[in-house]
Amino acid sequence: MNPILNPFSPGAGSPPPELVGRQEVLMQAEVLYARVLRGRSEKSMLLTGLRGVGKTVLLSEMNRMAEKGGYTSIYIEAHENKTLVELLAPQLRSLLYKLDRMEGAKESIRRGIAVLKSFVSSVKVTFDDVPIGLDINPEKGTADSGDLELDLPDLLTVVAEAARERHTAVALLIDEVQYFNEKELSALIMAMHRMQQRQLPLVLVGAGLPILPRLAGDSKSYAERLFSFPNIGPLKPEDAGRALTEPVKEEGVHFEAEAVAAIIELTQGYPYFLQEWGYQAWNHADSSPITLKVVQDATQKTVERLDQNFFRVRFDRLTPSEKKMLRAMADLGKGPYPIADVAYKMGLQVGSLSPRRAKLIHKGMIYSPTHGDLDFTVPLFDEFMRRVIPNFP
Repeated sequence: MNPILNPFSPGAGSPPPELVGRQEVLMQAEVLYARVLRGRSEKSMLLTGLRGVGKTVLLSEMNRMAEKGGYTSIYIEAHENKTLVELLAPQLRSLLYKLDRMEGAKESIRRGIAVLKSFVSSVKVTFDDVPIGLDINPEKGTADSGDLELDLPDLLTVVAEAARERHTAVALLIDEVQYFNEKELSALIMAMHRMQQRQLPLVLVGAGLPILPRLAGDSKSYAERLFSFPNIGPLKPEDAGRALTEPVKEEGVHFEAEAVAAIIELTQGYPYFLQEWGYQAWNHADSSPITLKVVQDATQKTVERLDQNFFRVRFDRLTPSEKKMLRAMADLGKGPYPIADVAYKMGLQVGSLSPRRAKLIHKGMIYSPTHGDLDFTVPLFDEFMRRVIPNFP
């Protein structure tokens, strides 16, 4: 079949041809946006889940929903090499100037820009290697203490007040929230607490790995009352089937039932893997229908692509001692893995694993689903380790 017409789109954050099985969480976002825009309190959202479940796709869709619903939005992706201030300040600058172009009084906008200048005055913040540049005098005494936990709530308060004056609201969407350090996460939570207390029109919709609820709770005990934490997991079998069968219908193609069942079993319903198997099955098929034999023939190529492009890039970031620990976990079978069993497998004491464990959690490779247990953040990573990576001595 024509590969140009292949409807499947495996890739980091690539929107699938059919967004299925996520209606409940999308409705939750719709309610959040509508209530806050009307001046009513509602919990902001922090999506959590493993790699490859579609959190970034959902966040992008929620960004689109916010803008369609009358919001002005900011979308940033946290990572290890930039601070929250560096990521947020240029976006807030753009947002304030965008609000300035809207009809209405301008005093709140000028104040917002002045406070933003105060906020970044002691930090050299750049955008595409060019200084932010704010052509206005800073407002002394507001968001200029140098303490992020004090200054960020003040700054976002002024931004939200400016948006309210323009009869709009602000949606702050952040991917990979777990990469923020403790101080940054605390400041973000405190800022959102201020928004809710004052019923200001600014919401946070974030996404991160399963450790995110614990990180938020450890930072501020009231976080569980401030946010909802929807868990984004694999698709149910019926939804996984629709993710395969609906996109191909538009091209006059269909899957045999046995082929669909085989892909669901191979992928365990994880959206990224569904896209990979669907993509390869289409390219291997000569014509419709896509049969079980086609899926079986396409599986080797699919696994090779996943090994090279999905699993290997994460594995190659690790040190030899970290790789050894992950191999020991994989050799125990399916997770979660009691850390005592991992230590025994490695011939070490439990306490000696603490530094490695902390680094692997920080790198987003493992998490602790319950006290004393570990598991991979990447679905099917244990199979990759056993299939491709030799056992470390």
